[in-house]
Amino acid sequence: METRPKMIYLPDTMTNWPWPRAINPHFEAVKIEADAWFHSFKALDPEILVEFDKSSTAYLVALGHPTVSRESFRVGCEIMNMQLVVDEVTDRSSGAGANRIVDIVIDALNNPHKIRPEGEHIIGEMMRQCSARAMQTMSVTCQPRFINIFTIYVRAVAAEAIDREQRHCLSIDDHFKHRRESSGILPWLILCGMELDLPDEVFYHPAIVDIVECTGDLITVDNDMYSYNREQARGVDYNSLISVVMLELGLDIGSAMGWAAAYHTKLEKRFFDRPSIDSLVKEYLDGLGNWVRASYIWSFDIQRYFGTISAEIQQTGLVPLLPKVHCKASIRGGEDHTDTRYSQ
Repeated sequence: METRPKMIYLPDTMTNWPWPRAINPHFEAVKIEADAWFHSFKALDPEILVEFDKSSTAYLVALGHPTVSRESFRVGCEIMNMQLVVDEVTDRSSGAGANRIVDIVIDALNNPHKIRPEGEHIIGEMMRQCSARAMQTMSVTCQPRFINIFTIYVRAVAAEAIDREQRHCLSIDDHFKHRRESSGILPWLILCGMELDLPDEVFYHPAIVDIVECTGDLITVDNDMYSYNREQARGVDYNSLISVVMLELGLDIGSAMGWAAAYHTKLEKRFFDRPSIDSLVKEYLDGLGNWVRASYIWSFDIQRYFGTISAEIQQTGLVPLLPKVHCKASIRGGEDHTDTRYSQ
């Protein structure tokens, strides 16, 4: 019997990424307010709420939007919390149930001054309050873009619930198309312009659209590399880029990680291959570049994927491959064979 776990090598994709770590100065104060708002709805079971609190999503928003005002940062925290609740509730729903939840969210998003029906899922009132604050804070040009992309996101989440039931396996190209919509990153890339008045002819210029898509794919590659180990241990890796690459290209884990790192490099070159831009567009693109760095830092700092050995893995790139969690254990509460160093 092996006494040491097999290792995965996690390539460092951020060596040449020029945006440094930065954090919003309102982080500590606004986190308290946003957490209190979120907890007041009692939308999640206590044990799930504990896990959510460990994720410190306000920290991710603070890293992703280090220069926005206190008010905009508060809106960002509420939107992030909404995404978490939508993901959690639909994850535990059938395809039909997920569609009902999403219909409620979309109605509340578009009608922030409409009183929610009695007996409706609390997610409706949460979205209503979040949308009301957001529409008071975002720039006029950002508001319709955010509503549109958030609607696309929640519709994709509902579709993912059906995929989960049927365990659809996607191609590499289809994986990226699906993840752009379902991962929740595109709303955040739209929000990089929440305090900017970018006209439509600029925002929807093909070059800008391509850079936004490229940014989302960069974050997807990193996220799927970081999350793969835990997902494969729990048997939910069928929708991971690493699993998709292994299946489509016939690669082992290490080679699939290498493929992902090489693709990340191609995306970086595409990100920087852009025409000359004015200062307003540069500010927006700086926000996109900063989000790539923010996602990377958050993934390691909060021990989301690597537990107590997060700093060691960040330095060495060596990740102990977790054993599969036995279905019997996960269903009946038996012994969990996950490496305890990954506990948070």
